[in-house]
Amino acid sequence: MSPNADSLAVEVRGLSKRFGDTAAVAGLDLGLERGSVLALLGPNGAGKTTTVEICEGFLRPDSGRARVLGLDPVTRAEQLRPRIGVMPQGGGAYPGIHAAEMLRLVASCTADPLDPAWLLDILGLSAAGRTPYKRLSGGQQQRLSLACALVGRPELVFLDEPTAGMDPQARRLVWELIAALRADGVSVLLTTHLMDEAETLADRVVIVDQGRAVAEGTPDELTAPPHGQQELRFRSQPALDLELLLAALPEGCRATEVRSGHYVVHGAIDPQAVSTVTSWCAHHGVLAQELRVSRRSLEDVFLELTGRELRN
Repeated sequence: MSPNADSLAVEVRGLSKRFGDTAAVAGLDLGLERGSVLALLGPNGAGKTTTVEICEGFLRPDSGRARVLGLDPVTRAEQLRPRIGVMPQGGGAYPGIHAAEMLRLVASCTADPLDPAWLLDILGLSAAGRTPYKRLSGGQQQRLSLACALVGRPELVFLDEPTAGMDPQARRLVWELIAALRADGVSVLLTTHLMDEAETLADRVVIVDQGRAVAEGTPDELTAPPHGQQELRFRSQPALDLELLLAALPEGCRATEVRSGHYVVHGAIDPQAVSTVTSWCAHHGVLAQELRVSRRSLEDVFLELTGRELRN
């Protein structure tokens, strides 16, 4: 059942945007429910950042419409800006300004800001408060950009690759902060290349390719095995004769060597199928290691839908 428009923090319908001969966005639909997290996934050049910039009011669409908190983000920008937070790619801060000065400057432009010193402390930036932006590490710049997006107590935040360049500790801190935002009723639209980030944080995921949505759903819905099938993954020596293995397995099973020495069997995986794989390996004098019955990961789904080849 599609959500009511009144329950949407962001509503995009038939959105299109071209740059010369290139269609960056081509008839995209998506909806972010209020108080939830939506992850926008896609290869480089799929239209994610263009979509976000239209929703932020920085770009005007060629056709279709975007509504943010019920408002047109271009024509109603003055009313909308105080209610949203934006974390762009590339930081967006003045190169020579100190970190604390930058955050205080942004806070001074809002009606009811959070305490900048508290926010710097929460994001582990207190010690870097007097460091010029250009001398911050990539991860520190990202955290300062996030602080600038949050200091005005927004109802909705746009996070474009929020943990790019961060070490694992900083990434985990940002994940916890995003979860806390959702718990407080803040709506979050994020783009990311990290599949585990999307699986961990998002209530819903939209996968876009060539400017269109090619899949949408909860992480569990998107990774559910098709037609009730499951996967049996195991590791063994490279280049096993999979035709012989399939002959021993129940009809309808498929087997693939996804990379050297790593195998996936698709089908109705029951105890008999697991026993067949281990017995077959033993009969052929090889060891089946790390057997596990699993479902597809979000990365598997992403690659199936968008292709495995690197694009220019």
